[in-house]
Amino acid sequence: MLKRFLKNEDGATAIEYGLIAALIGVAIIVAVTSVGDGLNTTFDNVAAELG
Repeated sequence: MLKRFLKNEDGATAIEYGLIAALIGVAIIVAVTSVGDGLNTTFDNVAAELG
């Protein structure tokens, strides 16, 4: 029973999936933030040209 417990890698796999999900989340946040900043700049330029 102890050998089977030590060979069980289900917990490690779950942690790996959790880390991958966290990294994907961080990448999405960074991408959305940079796109949002670019859109704000674009809309500010358009507003300045129209005004």
